[in-house]
Order: sequence, then C-alpha cells, then structure tokens
Amino acid sequence: MRKSIYTYAIALALPIVALMTTSCEPKALGPEDVLFTEQQIQEVTADGKIYTLDEFLEKFSTPAGNHLSDTTLYRTRANDKNFPDIWLFSLDTIPTEGEGIYIRGRVSTDDYAGNFYKALVIQQVVGLEQQNLRISVDLGSSGGLFQIGQEILIRCNGLAIGRYANQPQLCIPTYNNNINASSASEKVGWAPGRIPGSVFRKATKLIGTPQPKKLFYMEFTSIQDLYDFVGGQSPEVSLEGMTKVRKMDGLLVRLKGVHFNGKYNKYGDMLNCVVGDPEIMPDSVNVFAPTTANVGYPQSRFVEDQAGKVILCSSSEYAKFAHYYLPGAGKDGIENCKYFEGDVTGILGWYADDAKRLPGSSYTGSSEADKKKSYQYNWSITPRGIPGFGIEDIIMADQREAQPVPWVPKEYDPNDK
Repeated sequence: MRKSIYTYAIALALPIVALMTTSCEPKALGPEDVLFTEQQIQEVTADGKIYTLDEFLEKFSTPAGNHLSDTTLYRTRANDKNFPDIWLFSLDTIPTEGEGIYIRGRVSTDDYAGNFYKALVIQQVVGLEQQNLRISVDLGSSGGLFQIGQEILIRCNGLAIGRYANQPQLCIPTYNNNINASSASEKVGWAPGRIPGSVFRKATKLIGTPQPKKLFYMEFTSIQDLYDFVGGQSPEVSLEGMTKVRKMDGLLVRLKGVHFNGKYNKYGDMLNCVVGDPEIMPDSVNVFAPTTANVGYPQSRFVEDQAGKVILCSSSEYAKFAHYYLPGAGKDGIENCKYFEGDVTGILGWYADDAKRLPGSSYTGSSEADKKKSYQYNWSITPRGIPGFGIEDIIMADQREAQPVPWVPKEYDPNDK
C-alpha cells in the first residue's frame, strides 16, 4: 500500500518539476530580438539623423581635424609645409551630446583569411554608386558577429572619424609612442585607433540578415579605366585631389582578365620576385606576403592587364595565405605567371603614410624624380581571401590548355627542392 502511495506521489510530482524546469529556462532569442526592421530603425534614430557615408565624411571630417593643437600633435609624417591643407593622419572627434549621429552600411569584408584583422569596411549604395567607409574595431574574429553582407546601423556619437595614411575610418583617438617602431621618431603622436569591442557592439545594431548578394561590385576589364574612375593613377597633390581619393577608398572592385606578373614594388621600382624562404627573405619572395620581421606593413604584388597597365594587390604577412605562391609561380620561379589569367576582386585603397614623400614636398632627402616614381603605385586592391581561405577573390586559370586549368593555391615548402 505504501509503495503505491509513493508511486502515485512521484507521478504527480514529475509534471510539476518539468513545468518548473521549463519556466526557469530563458526564452530563446529569435530574429526579432536581435535584428532590426526598418520601422525600428526609424524609431531608434528619431533623435537625430542617418547620414550617407559621403555626407558623414563631408560634415565631420576636416582637413586638419579638430584634435590638432600645440599639445596634441599628429605624427610628423602627417603633413608637409608645402601642403598645409593635406593631412595624411588626422582626427575629428564626434560630439557625444546633442542629436544622434547615425550611419548605416553593409559589411563588405571578411576577416577569416586574415587580410582584414580587426577592421571592417561597410558599403552603401546611393544612386547606383558605392559609398564606403573603413571601421577600425578591436574585435578578434569580427566576421563571426558582423558577417559579410550584414547591414548595420551605427550611432557615432562619442567616436571619431580619422585618416590613417590618408584612408578615412571610423575610430577613436590613440596616442602612439612606440619607440621600437621603424622610424619611430616620425610616428610619435595622435592617430586613429581601434574602437573597443564592447563600445562598438553597444553602438551597433544589425539590420535584417546577412545578404552578400546585395553587395555592389564595380567591374573593370581595363586597369586604366579604374584609374580614370578614381581620379588617376597618380592623383593631384592638392586638397581637391586627396578629397577625391578619400571618397574612392574602400571601393569594392573586380578586375577581369588580369594576371600577376611576378613582380613586386620597391619605392616605385618594379622588380622580379625570386625563389626563397618567405620566413627569412623579406619583400622579394614569389609569394603573396613574405615576412616583414613583424614590422607589419602590407606587402604588394603587381597585377597586370592585357594592355600592360599595372596595379598592386596587397596582402598582410599575417594572412593565412601569406606564404602561398602567386598564381603561376612556384619553386622554379615566376616564368609561368603570365599564363595564369582571371579575376582579382577586393577592397580598393590608396595608401600614403609619409607627406615628405609626396611630389613637391619640402623634403630634400630624395630627388623630385624619386618622389614621383614612388608616388605612381599608391593604389592597391586587398583581396578578402583566395580559394580555400575565406572569400575566393582571386580566381585564375592556366590558359595554355584548350580547356583552361583552374589555379590551385600551393604553399611554399622548404623541403620541395
């Protein structure tokens, strides 16, 4: 009898326990909890204005920035006395109080392959044309949260808009006093820094789900056509010329029918890449990005079209594919590079980090001819990945066969003799 009572009591208790367990569990998040709709955007931004990316730059980015004073200096490379209106490094702090200042755009980068470490680029299409902006944010694996094709809304109050090597970016002010850096004395001062991850997440809302197919690519079959669109291979050294360049920075482009010519850039000289260990030999090895001994500057290799016009393709030594051979290159050299033709896609940028190297500067340490020579190769395309590593932005095939053979990336192997 007692056993029956116990059994009956347990039977009654089980549903109650189950109910209690269920009621203590937090509600699972649904899309409506984390993804904003257009109606919610209107409600959230009612205290201010959503600027287009170009409007944002025009309103909040000034020639010298509002952070410059006798006590808060930029690095000495930022400016040359012959160009008082050109500042390659600058900071404009954005008001914390007052009306809400918002921008929105779709993420066009992916950090899996390592070429966009702690950095994003967002794209906005206005009147069938791209507007783009870099974002410097201290987030490891940012692509996990802000996936390619994800549209985001950012409240910019309290942040800054700055230029690093003339490239505009949403950021925070950071003071650099790294005495161990290369040419350290020229780099001490204020410059754009990474927005803390927690700050950026709080300021940012996700709009809908990621839709990579909505990204807009500008396609070119001629590198000269690209140069004509962005203001020239060697833009005019003036405030107007630099303003044009800054608006073109971050453009998502695709070059069609091009090949790597197996050469690299050294202060304006186009030199042949060689066979060697990329962990030991800097600059010249026939891979995407041999070591810089942790200095960290981007490595560049030339891409050439059928007319012989060239532009740089830039990669980081920390990219997952940094020590992979260029298409057509290998242990025997670069002779076959010219046969591997196809498309190169990526983020366009114009990088200049030293005003004294600009043509017409007051610097007398190099000739005017040398300044002009190095100035001709400031444009570059940064791929988001290659086959096998993230976004497949470099698609090539060996054209020597009747049926072209797709390029299969191969890593340098010191034992492959």
